[in-house]
Amino acid sequence: MNRIHNFNAGPAVLPLPVLEQAQAEMLDYQGRGMSILEMSHRSKEYEAINAEAESRLKGLLGLGDDYRVLFLQGGASLQFAMLPLNFLPAGATANYIVTGAWGEKAVEEGQKLGAVHMAASTVEGGFRRVPTPGEISLSDSPAYLHFTSNETIQGVQWPQLPDFGAVPLVCDMSSDILSRPFAAEKFALIYAGAQKNIGPAGATVVIVRQSWLETARKDAPAILRYATFAKNNSLYNTPPVFAVYLTNLVLGWIDAQGGLAGIAAANERKASTVYHAIDRSSGFYRGHAEVGSRSQMNVTFRLPEEGLEKQFVAEAQAAGMVGLAGHRSVGGIRASLYNALPQAAADALASFMDEFLRKNG
Repeated sequence: MNRIHNFNAGPAVLPLPVLEQAQAEMLDYQGRGMSILEMSHRSKEYEAINAEAESRLKGLLGLGDDYRVLFLQGGASLQFAMLPLNFLPAGATANYIVTGAWGEKAVEEGQKLGAVHMAASTVEGGFRRVPTPGEISLSDSPAYLHFTSNETIQGVQWPQLPDFGAVPLVCDMSSDILSRPFAAEKFALIYAGAQKNIGPAGATVVIVRQSWLETARKDAPAILRYATFAKNNSLYNTPPVFAVYLTNLVLGWIDAQGGLAGIAAANERKASTVYHAIDRSSGFYRGHAEVGSRSQMNVTFRLPEEGLEKQFVAEAQAAGMVGLAGHRSVGGIRASLYNALPQAAADALASFMDEFLRKNG
């Protein structure tokens, strides 16, 4: 087996023990003579997986029965519309803080469905930082305040998550969920595509406060109502069975790493390894995000010219490192350092960066 260093931004690297367990259970899950891929979502085996995944996720976040965990499909992109469909009634105003491309997409969908107020945006300057508290201006009585905790394209992350008291706080955590401890109980709703940090493509996790869920609109189609999935324990229609199964295994793996505190320590080491390579390059590598807003999940940087960036990606791939090209909309280099990426991969990238600088600087 030849495992490479996988820096893909999503679908992304998964823990090797999880893949090995899934491999061992592929043909025969718990003596059933079939795989999870073939099993009914109404079976007691799958219902147990579904329930365990909800319990594990709430346990990692320190949440109790006042929250529900839902397993949906459609990724964060569906949540951009599903959120206002449920929680933006006529006459109300949703507030958004925008720090990158995914926040912009969330605003675009919200504007199609109701009144939207831009509480803050760092588009001026090219999304290189999160706003200061003084730059955030809320409307009167916001229906909710939405922000993106980590922008994968620009490599910008909130170092500390904001708190706005009684305002319902909603966050797209697709690319840094369960990467560090945070006060989950301050949020009315959190959503995340699983395919970056906690599972494979196909499953979307929604964590919603029960009391807020009860205020949701009831005029949306059933398939687009959070209450529908809460009432049916995410089994209203056929769920992404295998994706939830793998997500459940990843949640168990995170717990075994010491929970969010253990994962955070590992993520900090990986990010420091790569950022130190940028900072000691005397400007050859230029990080996109300002130092105080640097993402620990997605390290984005440029080289002196585009030709060198293409050479960097090609030579890195030849050296066993894939997924380093920046997003097609912005170019450059992007190294995604999600939970399952081992320290050895960050070490290998930093060494490669030093050697590439020596040869081409």
